[in-house]
Amino acid sequence: MVSGSVAVILLILVVAALIVATGKFKINAFLVLLFVAFLYGILIGMPIGDVVANIKAGFGGTLSSIGIVIITGTMMGVILEKTGAALVMTRTILGLVGKDRSPLAMNIAGFVVSIPVFCDSGYVILTPLNKALAKESAKSMAVMAVALATGLYATHTMVPPTPGPIAAASSVGADLGTVIIYGLIASIPASLIGYLWAVKVAARYDIEPESIESYSTLMEKYGQLPSVFASFLPLVLPLVLILFKSIIDLKGKDGTLTFGAGPVQSFISNIGDPVIALIIGVICALCIVPRTSLSAAVDGWLGQGIRDAAIVLAITGAGGSFGKILQGSPMVDYIKDNLSTSSLGIFLPFIISAAIKTAQGSSTVAIITTATIMAPMLGALGLNPALSVIAIGAGSMVVSHANDSYFWVVSQFSAMPVNIAYKVYTTATAVEGVTAMIAVYILALIF
Repeated sequence: MVSGSVAVILLILVVAALIVATGKFKINAFLVLLFVAFLYGILIGMPIGDVVANIKAGFGGTLSSIGIVIITGTMMGVILEKTGAALVMTRTILGLVGKDRSPLAMNIAGFVVSIPVFCDSGYVILTPLNKALAKESAKSMAVMAVALATGLYATHTMVPPTPGPIAAASSVGADLGTVIIYGLIASIPASLIGYLWAVKVAARYDIEPESIESYSTLMEKYGQLPSVFASFLPLVLPLVLILFKSIIDLKGKDGTLTFGAGPVQSFISNIGDPVIALIIGVICALCIVPRTSLSAAVDGWLGQGIRDAAIVLAITGAGGSFGKILQGSPMVDYIKDNLSTSSLGIFLPFIISAAIKTAQGSSTVAIITTATIMAPMLGALGLNPALSVIAIGAGSMVVSHANDSYFWVVSQFSAMPVNIAYKVYTTATAVEGVTAMIAVYILALIF
C-alpha cells in the first residue's frame, strides 16, 4: 500500500471529486460514494478482492445496525404529519407562548416537529399556519419564515431520530442516548439564535403573506385533531426510552454497571434499544389514526415512510462502504502518529461537514460523508464520538443556499425573493451553525 501521507492526500482528492460530482454535476450521492470507495481503495494499493469485500461488508454492516431505525423513524414522522399531530404540537406551543410572540412560537414548533419529521416536510406542513399567524400578528413573512426554518433546521441536523444524526452516530460508534442529550443542548441556542436573527435582521424586509385564511379558520378546516397527549407521545416516548437505556447501561471505572445488573436493568436496556423504542413510537402513532383512515395509514402512509427512507438508506449504506475502505487505509496510522495533537480538535468534523454542505447542498449527505471520514480518526484524535456527531451536524447547517433543496422550500413557500432569502435565511444558517459549534466546544471543555 501507499504511505500514510499519500493516503491522506488521496483522501482529500477523492473527497474533492465527491463534492464536484454531487454539487456541480448533480450525480446521485449513492453512486458517487460507491465510486469514490472503489477509487480510493484501488489508489491506496488495496487488493481488488479486498476492496470489493470491504465495500460489501461496510454497506451491509451499516444498514444492519441502523436501517430499521431510519425506516421506523421516517414512518413515525409521516404518520404525525398525516394525522395532524404535528399541527397539534404547534398549536399547543402557540398556546403556551402566545400569538403575540408568533415568531418564537413557530421557532419552537419547528424545533419540536423536526425531531421526527424531515425539515423540508415540516416546513411545508406548517407553512399555512405560519402564513395565517403572519397575517394575524402583522409580521413580515421574512420574519416568520426564518424563525420557522431555523427551528426546524436545528433538530433536523443534530437530534435523532432524524436519519442524518442516527446514521452518523452509527458510523462513529456513539451512544444514541448521549447524542440525543448533547444534540438537544446544542440545538437550543442554535434555534434561538435563528429566532433572534429573524426578529432583528429579517424584520428589515417587509413581505406580505399570501394566505387569506385566519388562524381560527385554518384550525376549523382541519376538523378533529388528535389530543395533545396522543400527539406528543409517539415522539417523546421513544426518546425517553433511549435515554433511560443510556443511563441504566452506564458503567463505572471498573467496568461494572453503575446501577447494577438484574431483571429491571435488562428490561430497560432492551426496551430502550433504538429499534424497539422506535417501533413502539410507530405503534403509538398508529393509535392516533382515525379508524376510517387506518387502512390508508397501514397501506399508504407506512409505505410512503419506507419510500422516503430509501434514499437515506442507500446513501448511508454507501457511506458505510467508504468508511470500511478508510478503516483499512494507511491514513489511520498516519493520523495517529502525526495528527493526534492537532489543535483543530472538535472543530475538525465541523469544518469538513461545513465544506461538504456548502459545496454540494444536502445536509444529510454532508453528515453521512463526514461521519464516514471521521470514524477511523476519532480514536487517534481523542475526540468524543457523541460530540463529534453534533459537531458534524452543526457543520451541516453552514450554509444553506441555492444548491440546497431546503433553501428553495423556504424561499418559495414564503414568497420570498431569492436575493432576500440570501440576505436573511442563508446568513441565518451560517450564524446558526456557528452558534451550535460554540455550544459543542463548551460541552467538549466540560465533558
